Amino acid sequence: MRPAHKQPAPPCAIVIFGANGDLTKRLIVPALYNLARSGLLPERFALIGVDHNKKTTDDWRTALRDFLAQILKRSNETIDEALWQPIAQAMRFVQGDFEKEESYELLGRNLAELDANLKLSGNVLFYMAVADRFFGTIAGKLGKAGLLSQDGGFRSLIVE
Repeated sequence: MRPAHKQPAPPCAIVIFGANGDLTKRLIVPALYNLARSGLLPERFALIGVDHNKKTTDDWRTALRDFLAQILKRSNETIDEALWQPIAQAMRFVQGDFEKEESYELLGRNLAELDANLKLSGNVLFYMAVADRFFGTIAGKLGKAGLLSQDGGFRSLIVE
C-alpha cells in the first residue's frame, strides 16, 4: 500500500556497475524490492547490471532472487512473486570491463533500446557499487561515451 503523500519515481533505467557484488545483493536489490512493496517503484523501469563476469541475464536474476530469499527467510518471510516479477522482468545483464570503452558503447546501445521500448524519457541512474579505484574510471568513460548527457531526461551518478 502506497503512502498517500508519496508517488513512485519517474520512469528510468538503473545501471549497476558491480552487479555481482555484495552491495548489489545486500543493499540494492532488497531496496528495490521494498520500493515495490511500498508502491514506489516506477511502473516503467529497466535494471541493467554491468560486471566482468560471464553471466546471462537469467543467471544474474536467479542469483539475486536466491540471495533475496535468504535475506527474507531471516524474518520468516518469503518472496512475494507479484512484487518480484516486475523487478525480475526489468533485469538485463551486460558483461563488460569497466576500463574498456567497448563496454560503454554496449551499455549505450542497451540504454537506447530500453529507452525506446519502455519510454523512459532518457532518465538513467548510474550506481557505482564498485571498489573506489573504479570511480574515476567509470565516471570518465561514461562521460566520454556521452552517457552522462542530459538530453531532456536526468542522468545521475551515485557513488556507494
